[in-house]
Amino acid sequence: MNAIEYIQTKQQIWAKSQGINLSKSKGDRGKKIYTSELNENLFLPINSTVKQAFDEGDGNELNQHDGFPAKMQALHSSSALAVNVFQYWMTKKISIIASACGLCKKDNTSPESISFEKKFEINEKFQFSPNIDVVIENSSNFNFKVFAIECKFTEPYSDRDPTDSKGLKEKYISLESIWNDIPNIYQLAQRISPNDNDFDFFHPAQLIKHILGLKRKYGKNGFKLLYLWYDTLGGEGLRHKEEIERFIEISKEDGVKFQSTSYQELILRLRKDYLDEHSEYINYLSNRYF
Repeated sequence: MNAIEYIQTKQQIWAKSQGINLSKSKGDRGKKIYTSELNENLFLPINSTVKQAFDEGDGNELNQHDGFPAKMQALHSSSALAVNVFQYWMTKKISIIASACGLCKKDNTSPESISFEKKFEINEKFQFSPNIDVVIENSSNFNFKVFAIECKFTEPYSDRDPTDSKGLKEKYISLESIWNDIPNIYQLAQRISPNDNDFDFFHPAQLIKHILGLKRKYGKNGFKLLYLWYDTLGGEGLRHKEEIERFIEISKEDGVKFQSTSYQELILRLRKDYLDEHSEYINYLSNRYF
């Protein structure tokens, strides 16, 4: 069983244990891996602020088309996983989830708000700016203005489409001024443009674009970027981790605050320190994703 099959099967077992009836992605075609209603796939019903953020994002996560379910209704949806982890904290002490992610200390009082699908412009010439899955905004007197989080579930383990190189387009490479203070990341960007033949599971092009947008807005030292991913056993998971570490080392050479943690590590930290106070939420995450 490969990584994607493992994740999907685990999610189907969870849905069955909850009495959730599943549908296929395209009527009678595809796997039965979509919930009939969006909120069946979420710990808390999606609130209006989060819904608006996804409606305004570029991923079409909530759009139903010709009776087919929305992307976020998939049990293996990374956006549903992100909402399940982070929406809960929008009305609570945000430093708890920020510290569990390894972004700050437990007693840090700077985290003030959580938002989804935020965009940071890289260059005014570009029509689109990449969407960052989750952004924690901090108080103005804190040196890191934001903690930005890129969330992955099955994406690293998906079969690679030969027509999609996941490389970096030439238009980014040609804007030499945006790379002045990150020469090592620039060298990597050149290697993966237009085709990425360096990485099989971790795809740095998207993370590089996030770094460029955040750097333009806050400066190189004004943000932390977290790669939050779902770990799996076997060779795919191991190679993915090795590739993440390669990118961490390159970022470190340029002084960019890029780090990673797995959802499993995050859930363990929450269980260790906050289970009594947040038992329903933490047990939901543990039963479903651990």
